[in-house]
Amino acid sequence: MEERNDGVDEPGWDVDPEDEISAVVEMVGHQLKRWREAAGFRVAEFGEAIGYGEDLIRKIERGARIPRPEYLDKVEEVVDARGLVSAMKKEMREARYPKRVRELAKLEERAVELGMYSNHNIHGLLQTEEYARALLGTRRPAYTDEALERLVSARLARRSVFERMPAPEFSFVQEEVTLRRPIGGTMALRRQLERLLELGELRNVEVQVMPTACSDHPGMGGRIQVLKFGDGTAMGRTDDEFAGRPVSDPRQLRILELRYGIIRAQALSPRESRAFIEQVLGET
Repeated sequence: MEERNDGVDEPGWDVDPEDEISAVVEMVGHQLKRWREAAGFRVAEFGEAIGYGEDLIRKIERGARIPRPEYLDKVEEVVDARGLVSAMKKEMREARYPKRVRELAKLEERAVELGMYSNHNIHGLLQTEEYARALLGTRRPAYTDEALERLVSARLARRSVFERMPAPEFSFVQEEVTLRRPIGGTMALRRQLERLLELGELRNVEVQVMPTACSDHPGMGGRIQVLKFGDGTAMGRTDDEFAGRPVSDPRQLRILELRYGIIRAQALSPRESRAFIEQVLGET
């Protein structure tokens, strides 16, 4: 039996009781319990059948743990639910995101154009798993192991936006320092730089570098994000204005689009940026 008790590799995520999604997770858990009982399994027997521990099963069935898709697949096989258990995977996949990440992921999934300027670290959509885990691990007070793994999983899941069809257009501008700060160690940084080069080869992705030598540009106040949607609407945010909140008012968006446009113009071109990243990789 596949027993996982370390709190990190278990096939699920803890539920935030203050998140409105918790009611959905609880309902799914109760439904899974009814399917198990209808199939004639006690918890211990069920654990043997699906390959997971009793404690995990009880947590999921009372709504304290969000089941991973592979857990639901195992349950589906054993209770023969005619696809009804597997149908829960979409909701549970979304539920695994913390609320703020879930809302961001939905916006990214809708966007047809995404423009991002990052000044302290590599943008989340560009991060490798190793880099993301090390970066999130710098937070103080520190995340619990369970919370850290949930956030890493959510961040990696967001990368599916690169696989969308039709593909959205991406524009990333990274400050030079983000390419040099060895978050996670030298090898982790090397693999992260290689990931940037890999993504930069995609026809719908432009990665640009803002050299430290550029002493005057409108991104000095912090990150900028501008997302445009197929219906002509848009959303943006910046660290240093509008209280850091997402904005959609055309007048506020014009400010962000102006700043981001200037940043792109002042940064190295995508071709120059690729050569710069390759140079930094060779020096790392």
